[in-house]
Amino acid sequence: MYKEIYKLIKKYDSIVIARHVGVDPDAYGSQVALKEIILNTFPNKKVYAVGSGSARFRFIGELDKVDSEIYKQSLLIVLDTPIKKRIDIESIDFFPVIMKIDHHPFDEVFGECEWIDDKASSACQMIYQLCDNSKLKLNKFAAERLFIGIIADTNRFLFDYSSPYTLRIVADIIEKYNINISELYSSLYMRNISELKLQGFISQNMKITENGFGYILITDEMIKQYGVDAASAGNMVNNFTYVDELIAWATFSEDIKQDLVRVSIRSRGPVINEVASKYGGGGHKLASGIKLDSFDNAEEIINSLDNICKEYKESQKQ
Repeated sequence: MYKEIYKLIKKYDSIVIARHVGVDPDAYGSQVALKEIILNTFPNKKVYAVGSGSARFRFIGELDKVDSEIYKQSLLIVLDTPIKKRIDIESIDFFPVIMKIDHHPFDEVFGECEWIDDKASSACQMIYQLCDNSKLKLNKFAAERLFIGIIADTNRFLFDYSSPYTLRIVADIIEKYNINISELYSSLYMRNISELKLQGFISQNMKITENGFGYILITDEMIKQYGVDAASAGNMVNNFTYVDELIAWATFSEDIKQDLVRVSIRSRGPVINEVASKYGGGGHKLASGIKLDSFDNAEEIINSLDNICKEYKESQKQ
């Protein structure tokens, strides 16, 4: 697989790198890192990282605006995205060849070349693994972005898919590229007061059912009131991992610019990705997402996830 991926990258002079809507540090970091890695290996290629950005994660790198005419002669590499609906690009139909690199459980085929490893902690881990097993050249800038993505997607190694291999990769990155951990952690976790206030609002207003499912609907009006962007609001879902009364929880964040509602779901036991898949989303068993056109299906999704929590609690009593 590594040779096949390397040969395709080597073949195309123009490459577009995309990832899922609702950008997070792993998707963003793997995207920017892979662009840097390809240019470091093949300086004469044209490589574009595309999609909607986030003010919160702008420190990771710049994104590109690309005319769709370029697509027709480019290889498309889609990172960290299991299904077509969640790719943050206007259309994938322009591209002659599509490559998918993803660490989510398999959902659907949409590329001629697909590398899926649902045991990997993150897309960033897979990009490091690709470099380690091919002639692609990693440098310090790219290594820092891979570090950020791994740290974020494992929640600082708190999630159970943080394997010994994951820890070895991080150790290698720190040792080989002499990265400043303190600076990277500061960039990743520093919050402004607006985000802190919104987090307080979410904490105070999250509804929790008797089955241990928590949820909140975050409207565009709320996002504007607190002066944050939709991606920042959605990523606050990770702040509730160790709340005793919750076994699963979700944020429904309205994104007017993208004309969608982003649903971010997390769990400490109940399997949630089947519910996400039912509504056109997907992800891991304990971390999934859905893209909705509006809040219309919110109540139905909430009821489905609440039922999953109820079934899980009953199974634990047996």
